[in-house]
Amino acid sequence: MATTGRDATGDAVPRWAVAVAAAGALLAVAVAPGAAREPDPSFPALAEVAATAPPEDPPADAARPPATRPPPRSFTLVATGDVLLHTPLWEQAEADARAAGADGFDFRPLLAGIQPLVAGADVAICHLETPVADPAGPYASYPSFSVPPDIVPALADTGYDACSTASNHTFDRGADGVDRTLDALDAHGIRHAGSARHPGEAGTVTMVPAGDAQVALLSYTYGFNGIPAPDGQAWRANPIDEARILDDAARARAAGADVVVVALHWGDEYQAEPNAQQRALGPALIRSPDIDLLLGHHAHVVQPLEQVAGEWVVYGMGNLVAHHGTSGVANEEGLLVRFTFTEGRTGWRATQAGYAPLLVAKPGPPIRVVDVGTALADGAPAPVPRNRLEQAWERTTAVVGSLGGESHGLAPVSSP
Repeated sequence: MATTGRDATGDAVPRWAVAVAAAGALLAVAVAPGAAREPDPSFPALAEVAATAPPEDPPADAARPPATRPPPRSFTLVATGDVLLHTPLWEQAEADARAAGADGFDFRPLLAGIQPLVAGADVAICHLETPVADPAGPYASYPSFSVPPDIVPALADTGYDACSTASNHTFDRGADGVDRTLDALDAHGIRHAGSARHPGEAGTVTMVPAGDAQVALLSYTYGFNGIPAPDGQAWRANPIDEARILDDAARARAAGADVVVVALHWGDEYQAEPNAQQRALGPALIRSPDIDLLLGHHAHVVQPLEQVAGEWVVYGMGNLVAHHGTSGVANEEGLLVRFTFTEGRTGWRATQAGYAPLLVAKPGPPIRVVDVGTALADGAPAPVPRNRLEQAWERTTAVVGSLGGESHGLAPVSSP
């Protein structure tokens, strides 16, 4: 501390205190009785002296400003609709493999247009609707599917971490079809939920790491096209049952899941409007404290998103990839949804919701899955005319927001 003298006790006196004292003495003389005069404009007022005095050094134990808190932990999750392979799609994959000088099927070019969105997320979930065949075939399309297993490594290379597998086609090829499909997913590091090879697997909660969090994936379907469970083994796949879903979600939470995602194969085919089951069951499930997100598929067309009690119901994401014989361009359109989950005082919850309209560009060749917003924005040549992209964008955005999602922050991931 700077000093200029000492007081009667011998202690050091700061300069500014001496200056204030001197100014006070002079001011007292100036205002003494009989001595009134105009103030000298060259003499600073007392307040000015005090204001300009140098500050004392703060004591060593003075409170310090609090340290900056780290941002809350968060992760991103994306999901897409049905992977439903019809014959023209594996013919395209065969042509792509041949063009690269390889044998077999290469589905990676088909999916390359969405790879940045999928691989850029912390967790990416697909829906593998059909069983896979032996590598040598035979392969079959609608109505009883058995598709090239090469689709699985392509999904892994695109960036998917997990797939739901409960659908109306799960039992198309019996127990062998279930086993082959799950074996293929395991071989390529993709986790799965919805069907099982043995009772122990059926009772195990599928956990997917998401940065600092654990995501549980549960999967159920409205039915199996009238096909009974193989050998009466009802544990082979999960039907939709509200009480069971709630119980499974509670078990997932108790097992350590920070976020519980429920995938539901439901709805009326080719109908953008959610049906009665969806409108009743969706809100009932998402209000459970043990369920954080509902992902719907099966309708083969895009359906709305709705926020209920602060959580999101995705009624239907349409197809990721399919080549229907059914007429109508809406079944060429799909949806990628993206959510940011953030940790708060009471746990993790979705704090941002977004989506990307998708389009299966056909008839080809080549057939490709297109990120519509990106294709419109960058203006690069696309496998379909620009007016078809605009049509897909307009229809998808209108349907997605039809239940008020935009008022809760739902927005396209990218805009043209």
